Amino acid sequence: MFYALDERKVMKMKSYRKELWFETNKRREFINITREIEKCLEESKIKEGLLLCNAMHITSSVFINDDESGLHQDFEKWLEKLAPEKPHNQYMHNGYEDNADAHMKRQIMGREVAVAITDGRLDFGPWEQIFYGEFDGKRKKRVLVKIIGE
Repeated sequence: MFYALDERKVMKMKSYRKELWFETNKRREFINITREIEKCLEESKIKEGLLLCNAMHITSSVFINDDESGLHQDFEKWLEKLAPEKPHNQYMHNGYEDNADAHMKRQIMGREVAVAITDGRLDFGPWEQIFYGEFDGKRKKRVLVKIIGE
């Protein structure tokens, strides 16, 4: 348990942790995981606090953006221009594996998101959703959800 001092009272902070697992059918994919994250928040019973959600693999990402298919296609084209998958021999990393581009795409899209929790809900702006970005798929990978608050 965590304790936070406040002039009015001492608040007992709760902590919640859960791993979500994903396995995509394609090498690259964007998956809206907002509903799964909201289920975690419900399970935690935390009403006020912070939620951290991060990819636990170096070739995947968690990010916040709009759930619009055209935008996702734009991400795919943009990322492929910045870090093209092929030819594989353009990367020094690609000796044992062929996923150097996936490491770079993850750097661009980011590792994690932090979201405020207010009155038991994710405190989002308009259109914001949480996504899992996979850049070297077809195998199981996990995402960590950590929530602290009261």
